[in-house]
Amino acid sequence: MEALKQGADALFILLGGIMVLAMHAGFAFLELGTVRRKNQVNALVKILVDFSVSTVVYFVVGYGVAYGTHFFVGAEQLAAKNGYDLVKFFFLLTFAAAIPAIISGGIAERARFWPQLIATAVIVGFIYPFFEGIAWNQHFGVQAWLKQLTGAEFHDFAGSVVVHAVGGWIALPAVVLLGARANRYRKDGGMSAHPPSSIPFLALGAWILTVGWFGFNVMSAQTLDKISGLVAVNSLMAMVGGTLAALVLGKNDPGFVHNGPLAGLVAVCAGSDLMHPLGALVVGGVAGALFVTMFTLTQNKWKIDDVLGVWPLHGLCGTWGGVAAGLFGSQALGGLGGVSLGAQLIGTAMGVAWAVAGGALVYGVLKATLGLRLSQEEEYDGADISIHKISATPEREANW
Repeated sequence: MEALKQGADALFILLGGIMVLAMHAGFAFLELGTVRRKNQVNALVKILVDFSVSTVVYFVVGYGVAYGTHFFVGAEQLAAKNGYDLVKFFFLLTFAAAIPAIISGGIAERARFWPQLIATAVIVGFIYPFFEGIAWNQHFGVQAWLKQLTGAEFHDFAGSVVVHAVGGWIALPAVVLLGARANRYRKDGGMSAHPPSSIPFLALGAWILTVGWFGFNVMSAQTLDKISGLVAVNSLMAMVGGTLAALVLGKNDPGFVHNGPLAGLVAVCAGSDLMHPLGALVVGGVAGALFVTMFTLTQNKWKIDDVLGVWPLHGLCGTWGGVAAGLFGSQALGGLGGVSLGAQLIGTAMGVAWAVAGGALVYGVLKATLGLRLSQEEEYDGADISIHKISATPEREANW
């Protein structure tokens, strides 16, 4: 029976890892559809190469930083318990690799390729796993301190803060340091439209992410005996709440409609194992409204050229999710309880502060040394031709 349980657990978390791996295709197509046509190839290549760099760095360094273990032992030892420890690494790697995938959308269309890969290595090797270890592996006694102070530990079941808020808040200084795309904002105060290249590809990316998210959330149980249908239905309710709020506030704009479910899913991650489904619906609805409002504000008023809106979507909605777990996870609002609003506020604030500091340091050093941005001519030609020497439709353009 024990051998059967070990095999079932290994298969369970492996399937979760595969579902979250598929989400990276969603990141790629969401970015591909949102950027202009001359940057589509770059969007696809970045996500794949960022994932590959993340895998090596997280295997060699990052996983050890977060969990204090390493894989520099014989294969026989690694294969113990049906290789569960290895597939657990695979599952958690897909979370870690989401950080550079999130950042990629914010800095799209004008970032240099190799400096971003260096940033990916530093972020996945140290910055992300440092906070991951605090939140999910009791590092430095922070969780024990929070429990003593507030009566509960910081709760983030599937990464509203650990993954999404951290990724979004790292991206914010990167976007600011990089600067807006050429001609996006005019000196007279006006703006030039940089419309998406493909709404169907944008929608495809959003759908792939949405489906994969059920592996992201449900499989965060990590063993089969801890699986919860509550997590699945809460994820569903938050997804539709975000969609409907974005539909109404976004005035039926397809870009907002397809980012709405992602906003809801980002926000529900932290408390998806605790909330009542109606609470999850509200949490998702607030997140969808937050995304539309803040995306519009950052783009139009603050003139922060965050191409995919990753700071509002992941940074702010992830922050809301960390706080919402303390509200809607409480028994007073229909949840299971065992959470403290105080712990959620402190833990979320710690994640945000660490991410902003880490992002500012990494991208600040890169800007001062190697440079972050394509030249004016390279940006005009597009990242596809400038970096990869080929466009998304080379045959059609050759026949013109």
